[in-house]
Amino acid sequence: MQPAETPSDGQADVRFVAASPEVARRVAEVLRRCFATTEQRSYPAGSMGGTRLQLTVHTTRAAEPARSWLETSRSSGEDRRPQ
Repeated sequence: MQPAETPSDGQADVRFVAASPEVARRVAEVLRRCFATTEQRSYPAGSMGGTRLQLTVHTTRAAEPARSWLETSRSSGEDRRPQ
């Protein structure tokens, strides 16, 4: 495995392993409904089967429902600062 580079500000690299290509596509579709993403890349996960999927999520271009969640989490985080 290669060392991971830090993504640009406002981006997150997402990598996961699923039991099948169909399951990986479904998870990627959920991410695409919430955030702008790059084109997904998939690879065999290993000798035991499965699919490894990789894509970059652009968190600055969030769509619903992620936008609501991000706005709520930012507000919550601000309220929790030590005084």
